[in-house]
Amino acid sequence: QVQLVESGGGLVQAGGSLRLSCATSGLTFSSYGMGWFRQAPGKEREFVAAVNWNGDNTYYSDSVKGRFTISRDNAKNMVNLQMNSLKPEDTAVYYCAAMRFGSYSQRLSYPYWGQGTQVTVSS
Repeated sequence: QVQLVESGGGLVQAGGSLRLSCATSGLTFSSYGMGWFRQAPGKEREFVAAVNWNGDNTYYSDSVKGRFTISRDNAKNMVNLQMNSLKPEDTAVYYCAAMRFGSYSQRLSYPYWGQGTQVTVSS
């Protein structure tokens, strides 16, 4: 049974930082690309960042490029998202997801998802 569990969300002031983590089990972690998506109230779930199976390649949406950093630890079966210079528009539920094939930025490429963690950025 594949499980992805996010942690690290919370309330932070604009300009602050948070580090999200996603612990995985039930899959061969090093065989999967990992992504982070987010969904704000009333909006579609959108791509944030992704990393390939060994961490050599990373991908970011334009809205977070230069502020967020995705990383993975294959020994611990975890993926992290360091979020700096947070803005109120970053407020959303953040989800981690695992994929084998397809486009990193497309939701449909990811068969496995976590339950999400809330990030709220106050102005």
